[in-house]
Amino acid sequence: MRQLTVERHREFIAIAHQFSRPLAEAMTTLGPLGYQRRKTRDLGVHLARIVVGQQLSTLAARSIWTRVEAAAAHAPRVLEFCVERSAIQLRECGLSNNKVKALIALRRAERDGRLDARQLERLDPAARSEALTALWGIGPWTADMVSMFYFHETDIWPLGDLAVRKTFEGFVRDHAHHTVTSAAELFAPHRSFLALYMWKIANNGPTE
Repeated sequence: MRQLTVERHREFIAIAHQFSRPLAEAMTTLGPLGYQRRKTRDLGVHLARIVVGQQLSTLAARSIWTRVEAAAAHAPRVLEFCVERSAIQLRECGLSNNKVKALIALRRAERDGRLDARQLERLDPAARSEALTALWGIGPWTADMVSMFYFHETDIWPLGDLAVRKTFEGFVRDHAHHTVTSAAELFAPHRSFLALYMWKIANNGPTE
């Protein structure tokens, strides 16, 4: 499921009413949310884009990614540009040393066959996360973003994302019988869409 159905959207509103009327009202106003169409079917490039956007605003991430694409214009693919000899140019795009190192590690993993989209798609989210976080510079947040925005998993709850956590905490903190975790569990197995609402409300979502 790439988008909430009207029926599921009504269920989300009813669930939200159990602990936060303001959240229910926000969901009503926003309507059913869903994933956008992937910008690329190239998993390596998709991952590279997420790495570039780590801990940055959406606007800053887009700006730096545009510079990376321009620097890699002569290469067949962006990730093929991400090799040791391009490190200085990558840093000149505004990337930190660690992000440059992570991009180079991604290219190496791709060459070694560790970024096979079909194989990773067969894994459940936990196993996929384990496989991805074994790569240098890829943490749980990045693995969650891949499962959501590349593989379109429906039940990822990325508590490592500051915007998601803080926004949801704002709706839950005054309720006597729910924590952030227990309230989110009410939306399972569709918590990915709850995260989409949090980003939309915070107006600070990841670059897909």
